[in-house]
Amino acid sequence: MAGIGFELRKLLRRDDLLGVLQSYGHSALTATGPWLLTILMLSGTVFLGGEAIDLDELAQFRLIVIYNFAFSLVFAGPPSMVATRYLADAIYVKRVDEAPSLMLGYLTLLLAVEAPLVIAFYVWVVDVSDILAVVAIGNFFVVTGIWLVTTFLSALKDYGAVTRAFAFGTGLALLSAWAGTASGSAAAMLAGFSTGLALIFFLLLARVYAEYPYAVVHPFRHGGSFAKYWELALSGAVYNSAIWVDKWVMWFAPEREQLASGMLSYPDYDSAMFLAYLTIVPSIAAFVLTVETDFFESYQRFYARIQQHASYDSIDAAHRDIISSILRGARTFVVLQGSICVATILLAPRLFTVLNINFAQIGMFRIGVLGAFFHVLSLALSITLSYFDLRRPALWLQALFLLANGALTWLFMGLGHAYYGYGYFLSALITFAATFLVVAHYVGRLPYQTFVVSNTSVTA
Repeated sequence: MAGIGFELRKLLRRDDLLGVLQSYGHSALTATGPWLLTILMLSGTVFLGGEAIDLDELAQFRLIVIYNFAFSLVFAGPPSMVATRYLADAIYVKRVDEAPSLMLGYLTLLLAVEAPLVIAFYVWVVDVSDILAVVAIGNFFVVTGIWLVTTFLSALKDYGAVTRAFAFGTGLALLSAWAGTASGSAAAMLAGFSTGLALIFFLLLARVYAEYPYAVVHPFRHGGSFAKYWELALSGAVYNSAIWVDKWVMWFAPEREQLASGMLSYPDYDSAMFLAYLTIVPSIAAFVLTVETDFFESYQRFYARIQQHASYDSIDAAHRDIISSILRGARTFVVLQGSICVATILLAPRLFTVLNINFAQIGMFRIGVLGAFFHVLSLALSITLSYFDLRRPALWLQALFLLANGALTWLFMGLGHAYYGYGYFLSALITFAATFLVVAHYVGRLPYQTFVVSNTSVTA
């Protein structure tokens, strides 16, 4: 996201309040667009349709969106991670002519892989009407497409077009889903909702192809990248599974709900965690806008001096500058996210009253906010690892998060309602501590890592 971050930083230099608001708004949408707007659209649609449609139909609509959102993210993880690496390399050597072919090839491959599984799930596994199954499958494909296309947004300079795409699509999704309540069916609501998502997908797709106006040639020639970057591909699936595994476990809690279709959920836990995740949006926006761009400039200086055969003192100074940029970013993150975390926890009763949320969720929400604090810190540090191409350590850390989140959530689920959410919190804390130690180890010995460990003439 550093590329679009540099463009957004220009708004900050206007030195006015509107420029600050625009820069952080664009940054938040660019970094968290599909995730953020799906939560907001889902909440808004459920709120608008609550009085106009049968509660069972509304619950079916809500759960299909959650299932599609979760599992499409896992499916899209591997190609998104590999495409990110390929695109970064292409931008570095100034050869982005294959970007359109890459996107079309990966999108086709992704839809072909997931299609049999998704169709089997909605046709044979769950008990829904034929029309609802067709609409649900279409919704899954559209959400998957948005996840993948979002990968290519990091290099776009027209952040305004990205924001407009999400804004127009969100408005259409809300209006169309609300209009669908008139029929009283989940299928009509989901069809309307999917229409807005489709608008987002095609607008973003058009923007990417406008940014890279090159012919599509041999779209499937990049399939070998999965073998070359298998750690990245696996990381995409593992990390996205880790984000969701605590919800999947909690769908088997004693308080779970099972719809007539057979689909499981625990709405109180899901809602509490979704709301907790919203607290990290400002920090992610700040990361894209200032933290990552500051680090990237230090990163470039360090490797530029190595390529220029600079003196050891000059390279060492650049190394210290990288460490300083990481520390500055960490301080920004801790202060910003910490303040949001404390304020949200203290104001939770008032917030729940205003939003008319069931107070049975407040304990899960508060511990979820604490978990999100450590989650976003570990995410920022993991991105730092990716800059140094430390794929294997990053994969192990994500596997740690997946296993810890699943196991600890299961453990605390057995202790009763008062402990719901502690599994996610502790797993995020453990992952943050491990990620911090790994980053400190590698960055602290970066010159040795660069000149010796990563030097093929030495390792050979």
